[in-house]
Amino acid sequence: MKTATESRSAGFEEIGEDRELTVSPEDYSLLTDLYQLTMAACYVGEGIDDRPASFELFARRLPDGFGYAIAMGLAQVLDYLEKFRFSEPQIQALQSTGIFAGAPEEFWTLLASASFTGDVWAVPEGTAVFANEPLLRIEAPLWQAQLVETYLLNAINYQTLIATRSARLREAAGPEAKLLEFGTRRAFSPQAAVWAARAALAAGLDGTSNVLAALKLGRKPVGTMAHALVMALGALEGSEEEAFAAFHRYFPGAPLLIDTYDTVGAARKLADRINTGKMQLGGVRLDSGDLAALSREVRSILPGIPIIASGDLDEYEIAKLKSAGACIDGYGLGTKLVSGSPVNGVYKLVEIDGIPVMKESSGKVTYPGRKQIFRSVKDGEIMGDCLALAAEEMKIDGAKQALMKLVVKQGKILQQRESLEEIAQRTAASVASLPPETRQLDNPISPPIELSPDLLSLTQKTQKSHQSTVRRF
Repeated sequence: MKTATESRSAGFEEIGEDRELTVSPEDYSLLTDLYQLTMAACYVGEGIDDRPASFELFARRLPDGFGYAIAMGLAQVLDYLEKFRFSEPQIQALQSTGIFAGAPEEFWTLLASASFTGDVWAVPEGTAVFANEPLLRIEAPLWQAQLVETYLLNAINYQTLIATRSARLREAAGPEAKLLEFGTRRAFSPQAAVWAARAALAAGLDGTSNVLAALKLGRKPVGTMAHALVMALGALEGSEEEAFAAFHRYFPGAPLLIDTYDTVGAARKLADRINTGKMQLGGVRLDSGDLAALSREVRSILPGIPIIASGDLDEYEIAKLKSAGACIDGYGLGTKLVSGSPVNGVYKLVEIDGIPVMKESSGKVTYPGRKQIFRSVKDGEIMGDCLALAAEEMKIDGAKQALMKLVVKQGKILQQRESLEEIAQRTAASVASLPPETRQLDNPISPPIELSPDLLSLTQKTQKSHQSTVRRF
């Protein structure tokens, strides 16, 4: 066994000394909670590591004020599972901690040859789902299904939150408004910033200011300028007008931020230059003040020039602005898009070696067995969902849609990579199919979710089985 110093020379810093803290795909397998690894070691020691297991990922409840969630993050899950490996330096680093001194030698052999060999069933990205409905199911040897939990929750919980907020923003702003993701500086990490941009675009936003995310996703980044440029050039070159002129020398026609000093005054000066043919202008941005009143006044001065608003906006603020008669053509969304109450998804064992299992803790009860969501749609509107056992597909009314699809079979990805445009179209169609009371911003009501008779029966049998087991102790 190598020491921590020796492990560092093999590619890992000694504990506490890695200041960079960046994450690469080669690190993914270690991006997990310790107990996933200790449980896997225990499974190996008990000789049950290879038993077939099924885990489902779902949210017990949605964030306050949400009537639905938009599933997102599956693409990153599939990428993670495809690259699931433990390198020799990683294994050595784990051994050097001393935590696994009592682990069986077979545990290290298992990690050394690790790859994901199971099946994955999932709801397509961009699909509206509700509380207690599985977004994803892993069917794999127990140790594999256990180890992947942390990363899956990380990828899906955050992107589902961003996608859902983006869908609600689109609903509030309307189909014609330009919605731009500006949240990088408020996202919870550099990786989260990239994921937030992806989820926002996949849920229907029009662009992102995150240059790395935009280029990785095949998009052009979008943006205007900050107050700093206006103040710096204005101070050094004499005026706000000179600052605007300087910016346009290098970026002709680019949108300008006009509220550094006097919003209305800036608009009037720009109007003079436009009317005399000295300037072309692609838009103006308002970031402070009474946005509704200012936008109306700016529109009267600069008719035909797009107005973008920003400044801690969310779907509720956009709805208020529209009801106040604001003349705003687009919105820059940052802090409140990339933060907020999380989608508190969980990942729970539902079957082990063909035996249905369930959790019965107070307030955290789960349903046993591998499940499928069957959706009833009438005249383009979701009437309700039926949560049933996966094996019930032949029993369910053929008019109902099975939402979960097989996307990985025996470790091989079956699903072709979807474009952001395809996912955004699915998001828009999915939201459009929701009942009005589910889409409303205030006190939304989710459609009814019924449990199939077979799932109810299995739940009761499993509870009785657990009670019998407890009595024996």
